[in-house]
Amino acid sequence: MSARWPAEELDPDPTQVSAPASSASSAMPPAPPGEIQPPNIEHLESAMESQPAVRSLAATLLLVIAFFYTLYFARAFFLPVTFGLLLNLLLSPFVRTLKRARIPEPIGAAFVVLAIVAAIGIGGYFLAEPAQTWIAKAPQSLAVANGKIRKLRRPVEQVTKSADQMARAAGAASGTARPQEVTLAGPTIFDRVVSTSASLLAGTLETLVLLYFLLASGDLFLQKLTKMLPEFRDKKKAVAIARETETSISTYLSTVALINVIEGGVVSLVMWALGMPNPVLWGVLVLFVEFVPYLGALVMVGVLTLAALSTFESVGRIIAVPASYLVINLLQAYVLTPLLLGRRLTLNPVAILMGLILMWEIWGVAGAFIAVPLLAAFKILCDHIETLAPVGEFLGD
Repeated sequence: MSARWPAEELDPDPTQVSAPASSASSAMPPAPPGEIQPPNIEHLESAMESQPAVRSLAATLLLVIAFFYTLYFARAFFLPVTFGLLLNLLLSPFVRTLKRARIPEPIGAAFVVLAIVAAIGIGGYFLAEPAQTWIAKAPQSLAVANGKIRKLRRPVEQVTKSADQMARAAGAASGTARPQEVTLAGPTIFDRVVSTSASLLAGTLETLVLLYFLLASGDLFLQKLTKMLPEFRDKKKAVAIARETETSISTYLSTVALINVIEGGVVSLVMWALGMPNPVLWGVLVLFVEFVPYLGALVMVGVLTLAALSTFESVGRIIAVPASYLVINLLQAYVLTPLLLGRRLTLNPVAILMGLILMWEIWGVAGAFIAVPLLAAFKILCDHIETLAPVGEFLGD
């Protein structure tokens, strides 16, 4: 027996079949062969509206790019402000100590700023003569060092010269002339020194003036910030971030400064024992360049190598100068710094290197000096904000 189905189920009425309204409204005529159909903007807008995370990520990336471009093009304004804020974090505990001794904050701030100016003036006075002597002898020293380096690279120069002669012979055989080199005259060294000194003096003056007002105002700006925040939880979090940042950065900078002073003193003694001229100058240079991790040590090795090449004739004494600094630097990095600094504000070496490169590109040498304190302050901020906690985890060791 065969089953029979109703006729209307087997052969439905074609007039009763209709396409979905959404497909009918969004249907587009097929593109001719060989042509690319343009994208449907309505579909793109609906996809963006249905994916708020994509819009949030795009807006965040644009905001970050705009922020770094602003820092780069307005560095003449932001650089003294950043130095002033960091010095304020470092010196605020001293002003508070003077305040507890019944010395008003404006007077305490003036005392601290005048002490900084006096230290810079005294240091510059005692180091001016050795620095001038070294700068005056720099061209002659570089010429002597270049002559010694040329002896070492003479075999390489001979190979390069032979290759150049072969290239000229091939060019003459093919009938092609060697293009002439055009050298554009740039600003002289004297012009660069004058321009750099003027901008450095102006930036230092701006930093000191801003530092005085920041120290004299005390917690005024923190109080204004807490008044602007609507909820008590946010006020409490802002105060906690400010206090922890101030304590951590102050302790970090003072400890690193102490470590650099110790290392500079040891380097001065070793340079004096090795017979290097102006040993105190090398120690002071170490004190400052060690604020820049990794890059500062590389620069110091290069400077000491050139100075040793222009001073000594013996290869052993030439190698002993940078080698002794490297030994001192390694002892400082792996023995003294962990002993005094411990795990305080321990940052990821990759994050430190990336921060150094970024701040170097934005603010040059000054940016490299303050890259690590800024990175440490940013890590503290990330640790207190839930949405930025993964970034703080990445920056940590």
